[in-house]
Amino acid sequence: MINQTLILIKPDGLKKSLTGNILTRLSETKLDIVAAKIVQVSRELAKEHYAHMKEKPFFEELIKYIMGHYHKKKVMALVYWGEDAISKVREICGATNPEEADMVSIRGQYGRITTKGVYENVIHASTDAKEAEREIKLWFEPDELIVDIYPTKTAKRDKKVLVWA
Repeated sequence: MINQTLILIKPDGLKKSLTGNILTRLSETKLDIVAAKIVQVSRELAKEHYAHMKEKPFFEELIKYIMGHYHKKKVMALVYWGEDAISKVREICGATNPEEADMVSIRGQYGRITTKGVYENVIHASTDAKEAEREIKLWFEPDELIVDIYPTKTAKRDKKVLVWA
């Protein structure tokens, strides 16, 4: 089945200059990158991304982590698309807990758990199709993807935008 997944190379992955290594590993999936950008994560975006964990005692640490309080203040966001994208990417990423991740997985090779208990696992990948849709729509606008993966409509927005001088 053709599907798509959101991938975030988290601030610790960028700080450790692992972007090339991670993208090389993800290329093993033979999936297409249909969107990519560098994002400085706002508190609002971080809270929305981790909304399902707001009751966890480590929620505030997660927010600080994804916003780059401990590392670089940016994230690389990507959308991978193709046959069984979610399962292929999750397999290469490995278990969320770096200590439980297979040593040949991305998280097994590069992740760690901080003394505060935060999983610095260098990468995020959507867990299922429903989460992928929620996350992709949160991180990307429709015109930032090179394929139409979800229905869209035309809307008129009155907002200021930056343009090149």
